[in-house]
Amino acid sequence: MKLLISNDDGIFALGIRTLADTLAEAGHDVSVICPDRERSATGHGLTLHDPIRAEVIDGIFHPKVKAWSCSGTPSDCIKLGLGALIDSPPDFVLSGINHGSNLGTDVLYSGTVSAAMEGVIEGIPSIAFSLTSYASQEFKVAAIFAKTLIEQLATHPPIKVILLNVNIPAVKLSEIAGVKITRQGIRRYFDTFEKRIDPRGKTYYWLAGEAVEDIEQPSHIHLPDDVPTDVHAIKEKYITITPLQYNLTDTAGVYSLQKLSLSVGLE
Repeated sequence: MKLLISNDDGIFALGIRTLADTLAEAGHDVSVICPDRERSATGHGLTLHDPIRAEVIDGIFHPKVKAWSCSGTPSDCIKLGLGALIDSPPDFVLSGINHGSNLGTDVLYSGTVSAAMEGVIEGIPSIAFSLTSYASQEFKVAAIFAKTLIEQLATHPPIKVILLNVNIPAVKLSEIAGVKITRQGIRRYFDTFEKRIDPRGKTYYWLAGEAVEDIEQPSHIHLPDDVPTDVHAIKEKYITITPLQYNLTDTAGVYSLQKLSLSVGLE
């Protein structure tokens, strides 16, 4: 299969190298286009007021992998790849393997998920992969699962173009409890801004804080409550697969507002 891979950790990240090399060794046609530096938490940002530059990269990946570094965001990388750098659309757009989880509401900020989302916007099935640890350097289990998943999806394609957000526990293969299809949970952060003074005496702020994961998750209007959230399932050492969409319309909100019979207020 033809695969286009990006990330938000940058061209030199171990996660994307492990993913791309594993897939190339399995015989897939792999192209890598990712930021020239870390672009974590950039969301779905695009570069509109500056040129985007791309440089061919040799010697980092498997010899069969075609690779470029890009001066733009993760979403820029996919747009540039599809529009200028690769000769035909891929079968899948992949993103990752991210160093750190992308669970619950993290997906709203994630450059990893946004790169995959860009593929879906262009009509290509896409998958974002994340290893749920910042400390672990062991991406092989996640890469092997990625290879298995895309090959299964190629054999049994979903009924529509789909984005999957996949999180893999940072444990040994023997410790993984299994695979669960999940719904998006809630992951809130207790944010703090540390005030500092630079060498010129000017004030700046450094965002810090820690995740606060909700125990009681809200129900979903279209899904039964026995479908677990990604936040909960990952704690039990399951690989989580959460289908996402870019249509953010709140269905319950539409029905609620329709009952108000809102008027222009000019009469």
